[in-house]
Amino acid sequence: MTTGAGRDERDERDERDEQSDPGLGAVMRERRQLINLAYRLLGSLADAEDVVQETYARWYAMSAAGQQAVESPGAWLTTVASRICLNLLGSARARRETYVGDWIPEPLPEPAEWVTGHSGGTDPADRITLDESVTMAFLVVLDAMTPAERVAFVLHDVFRYPFGEVAEIVGRTPAACRQLASSARRRIRTARTPTGPSAGQADIVRRFRTAWEAKDIDALVGLLDPDATATADGGGLAVTHLYPIVGGERIARAYAEIARVAGHRTTFLECTVNGLPGLVAQQDGAVATVFAFEVAGDRIRHIWAVRNPEKLRPWRMGPNQP
Repeated sequence: MTTGAGRDERDERDERDEQSDPGLGAVMRERRQLINLAYRLLGSLADAEDVVQETYARWYAMSAAGQQAVESPGAWLTTVASRICLNLLGSARARRETYVGDWIPEPLPEPAEWVTGHSGGTDPADRITLDESVTMAFLVVLDAMTPAERVAFVLHDVFRYPFGEVAEIVGRTPAACRQLASSARRRIRTARTPTGPSAGQADIVRRFRTAWEAKDIDALVGLLDPDATATADGGGLAVTHLYPIVGGERIARAYAEIARVAGHRTTFLECTVNGLPGLVAQQDGAVATVFAFEVAGDRIRHIWAVRNPEKLRPWRMGPNQP
């Protein structure tokens, strides 16, 4: 983990670099925007970081004259990052065919609780902005889109890029990109669940936690929509159910059994997952599972349980106990 002194030294170094090369500061200030864009496009913070690293590598591979010829470095970086993501989305579909079980987007903790970056530290400017477009339910819908739909929708509807610029990135006409975004919006509207205030959702998740720890099947059934679905992602690296569990009563019984098997070694904590109330399960003090919820009214409609340890890297410091 980067220490406060380490961050101060890095900040001073970055400030000196920006003073000697004002253009460098303008380029590096795009990093947060690029991380936010790439995460929404890929559903993986690790992949998003790799995309941003590759984007900057391509920028610095250009000659000084080439860099100076770029009218808008921010637009150039966004275009390159988006095209890298578009290519990755195409190859990801092939990789998913061999993925063990269901693939769930990588969950994100509250910014104050996480640690990102391959070096183990992060600058606050690198954090993902948490809003509706990064909730687990939203990301799952995005993941069902075609790569072109996803890129066109995220660039235009989330980041407000005009279709003319989106067309240059996607390699299609503005009219075609408009149709792609429209198709994506229909998917979002079809899948979207009316949600209540976050405080109400937190209360439902808290009651679910209490009933789960008590292995109270009747209480769990009362908190779950009769047609609720529970999906898990172990990626073949952690034991979990391979197929979605459908039905409130089936989920209640399955989760009561999970609590029984987990025993006293497991502690359930309330936390924020992708901007909404969620839970984490800690085993011997280490985060083992992150749970995201979709709540409609006073019932839970969907549970996403991420156990793949490769997707829990931002959680390695663990969420703060309420």
